[in-house]
Amino acid sequence: MIRFYLARLQERLWLKPLISCILSLFAVFVAELAQHVELAESFPDISAESLETLLSIMSASMLVIAVFAVGSMLSAYSSASRSATPRSFLLVVGDDVSQNALSTFIGAFIFSIVALLAILNGFYGQPGRFVLFLVTIFVFTLVILGFVRWVDRIARLGQLGNTIDKVESATDAALKTRAQMPTLGAARAMTAEKGDAVYPETVGYVQNIDIAKLQHIAEQVDGRISVCVLPGTFVTPGSPLAFITAKSGPDKDGVKDTIVEAFVIGKHRTFESDPRFGLIVLSEIGSRALSPAVNDPGTAIDIVGTLVRLFVRWARVSEEEDVPIKYDRISIPAISLNDMFDDAFNAIARDGAASVEVAIRLQKAFGSLVLVGHDELKKAAGTHAALAFRHAERSLALKEELDAVQALAERNAKLAGEAPVASPGHQSRE
Repeated sequence: MIRFYLARLQERLWLKPLISCILSLFAVFVAELAQHVELAESFPDISAESLETLLSIMSASMLVIAVFAVGSMLSAYSSASRSATPRSFLLVVGDDVSQNALSTFIGAFIFSIVALLAILNGFYGQPGRFVLFLVTIFVFTLVILGFVRWVDRIARLGQLGNTIDKVESATDAALKTRAQMPTLGAARAMTAEKGDAVYPETVGYVQNIDIAKLQHIAEQVDGRISVCVLPGTFVTPGSPLAFITAKSGPDKDGVKDTIVEAFVIGKHRTFESDPRFGLIVLSEIGSRALSPAVNDPGTAIDIVGTLVRLFVRWARVSEEEDVPIKYDRISIPAISLNDMFDDAFNAIARDGAASVEVAIRLQKAFGSLVLVGHDELKKAAGTHAALAFRHAERSLALKEELDAVQALAERNAKLAGEAPVASPGHQSRE
């Protein structure tokens, strides 16, 4: 749960500049402590006029650079939303290099203003001025390094490729975590829910579930809690979050309210606990590239390759070792691989059906996933290869192009042990 809220804080542009401002104020007053250091009188004598000049230059330039940085970042954010998908906005906003650069510029501005006021009011003696001079040189160095790094990053920040990489990275982390804990450390829900239903009070998406808190509640009432939603599920006051069975007799309404508090429900889906959301965002980027207004099948093909990498990594992690049950009083359904394939490939298969390049790349991608050696992955890839062929069958006009797609689809069906893909509609066209 702490990790979830820390991730939300990282999406706020004000956090790092605030920390930078606090550190800047701290640095200004730390310089005064040099007065009490032994051998302080042996420090070189830095004139107050030279410090005033340096700090005046910094205060005049840092605010301009900070405003310029904000404008450039907003342009990059807008470009990322237009070229990729609005759902990728939070990942672009959370770019560490851009946030660190903005924090450095604002922090340097605050430092220069406060230090300049201290100098003009005679706050420092000879040792203090020397330490302040060293701190000013250090701040200048941070500004220069931050600016160089930021210029390199801002040139790529709004680019489609950079956005895809960020979404892939976030999705990969979520998939890896879910592969290691498919039921979030709880027992796998195998039977229908029993007990008293617990309903939410708000409408939105489940963003996070505090399984440890649910375990504590179940232990207190000597019962079990069966969770029936996963992060990313859209819930309403009429849809149950969980079912509780208790041997002791606590206040049911009070216990249910406590259970509801373990579920974080918000207006939007998040990437950390919801791997399906990352797959949906990647699929949206591919579908947008296939729209007539964009007509960029190359990006869709790149997205297909990205999805293959993600599923291969997921399969490898999921087979590494058995997952221990940490919360034995909680049961929760495991994420469905078939649902993840729906999120990842269905839109691209539909929107790219008229493009033989995309149709062939999809079949090759499914063929690669069939050969990974993961039984569940093999079955899902075979099923979706047949579905993608059916889309292509309805959209491709040339028999030669359709034959090329069918040859790959039939090979995938054979490898996956599925029925032949050729349909009566296709046979009649021949």
